[in-house]
Amino acid sequence: MAENEKPYFVGTVKAIFFENPENLYKIFTIKVKKTNTDWDAGDIVVTGSFGEISEEEEYRFEGQIIDHPKYGKQFQATTYKRSRPNGRKELINFFSSDEFPGIGKKKAEKIVDELGNDAIDKILQDPHALDFLKLGEEKTKNIIDQISNNHQTEQALYQLNNYGFGATLSARIYQKYGVQTLEKITDDPYQLVLDVKGVGFKRADELAKRLGITGDDPRRIKGALIQMVTSMVNETGDTYVPGQELIRRVSGVLNSNSTDDLSDKLVEGLRNLVKDGVLLVEDGNVYEKGLSDSEWSIAQSLKMITDTFKGVAWTKHAFKRELKHVETNFKVKYDESQEKAIEQSLTHPVFLLTGGPGTGKTTIINAIVAAYGKLNDMTLDPASDDYAISLAAPTGRAAKHMGESTGLPAMTIHRLLGLTGTEDDDFAEPSLDCKLLIIDEMSMVDTKLFKTLIKAVQPGTQVVLVGDKDQLPSVGPGQIFSDLINSQVFPTTILKNIHRQDEDSTIIQLAHDINEGIIVDGIFQNRADRSFINSNSRNVPEVLSQIISKSSERGFDISDVQVLAPMYRGQAGIDNLNFVIQNVVNPMTLKRKEVSMGNIKYRIKDKVVYLVNTPEDNVFNGEIGKIIGIILAKENTDHVDKLIIDFDGNEVTLDRKDWLNITLAYCTSIHKSQGSEFEMVILPLVNEESRMLRRNLLYTAVTRAKRLLIMVGDRSAFERSIRDQSSERQTTLKERIFTTFKVKLVAKEDTETISETTEPKDYVLTMDMVMNNAINPMIGMENVIPSDFIEKKEA
Repeated sequence: MAENEKPYFVGTVKAIFFENPENLYKIFTIKVKKTNTDWDAGDIVVTGSFGEISEEEEYRFEGQIIDHPKYGKQFQATTYKRSRPNGRKELINFFSSDEFPGIGKKKAEKIVDELGNDAIDKILQDPHALDFLKLGEEKTKNIIDQISNNHQTEQALYQLNNYGFGATLSARIYQKYGVQTLEKITDDPYQLVLDVKGVGFKRADELAKRLGITGDDPRRIKGALIQMVTSMVNETGDTYVPGQELIRRVSGVLNSNSTDDLSDKLVEGLRNLVKDGVLLVEDGNVYEKGLSDSEWSIAQSLKMITDTFKGVAWTKHAFKRELKHVETNFKVKYDESQEKAIEQSLTHPVFLLTGGPGTGKTTIINAIVAAYGKLNDMTLDPASDDYAISLAAPTGRAAKHMGESTGLPAMTIHRLLGLTGTEDDDFAEPSLDCKLLIIDEMSMVDTKLFKTLIKAVQPGTQVVLVGDKDQLPSVGPGQIFSDLINSQVFPTTILKNIHRQDEDSTIIQLAHDINEGIIVDGIFQNRADRSFINSNSRNVPEVLSQIISKSSERGFDISDVQVLAPMYRGQAGIDNLNFVIQNVVNPMTLKRKEVSMGNIKYRIKDKVVYLVNTPEDNVFNGEIGKIIGIILAKENTDHVDKLIIDFDGNEVTLDRKDWLNITLAYCTSIHKSQGSEFEMVILPLVNEESRMLRRNLLYTAVTRAKRLLIMVGDRSAFERSIRDQSSERQTTLKERIFTTFKVKLVAKEDTETISETTEPKDYVLTMDMVMNNAINPMIGMENVIPSDFIEKKEA
């Protein structure tokens, strides 16, 4: 082996014994074809982080031979690439493969006979090398392009792997940039932060250092600004960040030793990002352009829905008559506020309904659907041609509950829109073909999802948005439901009267007391349906173990019991409690199969939660299922470990590479529980979680319990949660709505602010109006709607 030559092995992968999708680490054997080491055996074990490695394929691996203390000598690979075809037989197979349609085995043999074993290099160097085949200009060009692309792909992926990106990120980067990959990332590695999901500033910074980019380079400043804006809005849920705070935090990240004024360079970098359309600066605040555009798009879509609504063809008397029928059918009696809510929902283009547990939101949805169908002479049979009602919610469990309560199909918003839950959704423009759209659990819907949803609504559709404004806001940036309610532009009913509460139940009243900020000793006194157990964080795991064991003895299945916690770390955190509870309800035995994914062990009967949206398998983020089967790699022809999970009757098989999409669900975050209800909720809160303890967090957790609530932890932690209200997120959706709907704010006598629609005195075009999207593209046509043209044309 030459002094500067890296040790390598070329060989065919025989069997993969282990792979961890979390870090792409794999262990497999190869049949050695060639090496520059003194290895003399026919096979060797190869380890390292790789992307897709296929059995029976030949690869070249570079790295070093190590002596593992337990498993002996192995080859630890640092880089790899698929081998190029070599020799007459491999080249003929290569040229006659599906990659080159129109070239069969005979033509492939001619190519190798004419050009020899270095046929690929000759074709890459000379575009006329294949002229002898007389295939025609177009076919010849296609072959050359395919070989060239293969070559460039090989080179790019090989180099990306050398840069330390790993196979998965390398493939994602190449998918984005194609044949320009190496040129793009060497020219500006920080562009990856903006363009490729999963590449953060730190990763791009490491590459930049290897490429010799200095600490105060404008490209580095740009990358840090982009990353920090994204991090800050995801951390706070705001839709913008204060400019001065952004500059301060980016200065800390850059840690520049430059003697020049870094602030001036940051301002210049910010100015360039605004010019490039990546960021937006308004009133000293900095937005991701996409988030700002989403707020404007929401306001404009709501204006379109409002402007294209033609009213109703039925009378108030007809409504009263149908409401009586609904009350008879559902065996309920609606109070005045509920009746008003039903009527407003049926007579306005956009209607908002909010209220706490037990206030009758579900019964109102039932009434809206039933009355809408009757008043519009529509059958409520979803199979009917004139059925035009869509029901949806953010999570699978919330959608299922909505469907069960109405008896009509309900689905997740993602499924309704045909979204996949990937970055491709950012460019999706779905369209909804319905006349009435009802969305439940609106507090969970973030800015980008609502933008896509409301933009998909067609002219003439009525929209009803339902939720509990006092629950936790969405995980993603924004507080859509609160902003819509607080804008006072849309008719809204706030339900306060409690209708659903058994005589023996105190949980709903407790939730309302918490929401009102009431702290009394009664909260901590044991009742028939709730109790409080005082415990510090060290004792929480043991206390929960005993509660879970006792609940099992009382006949509660673990699927009906849900532990909810605010944080993942610590003794009383989600990760540790999942481990503790698993070993209580589903301990490992000699005969039980077990597989591992990082630090998590999975067994048959384990309770798991799905973490992404996979519409093709009909399983969505937040759905809880049970592992019903484990198939080990040695037991199937794919040689891959598999889990079979039952999600409420929907069986899904996940290969090991997909196990990142699940985790144990004996204990989940309170955020993840939104849209769900459980027979028994166990809620541990301790003072170590103080930064998370807020009223809406506790309120959301308590409202998940249907029959029993067990609170565990520090009394002071619960009191602090009730006392401390979350500050409102910083958004500008209300302002966008005011501008779009031409609303001004006026003060009532009681000093309460209300909105009032006003027409502008003139239409003077200014740069500010253009930059803020404040120009209505329908100037002069405010009262014209698409259906007017249709009617005139038909007439």
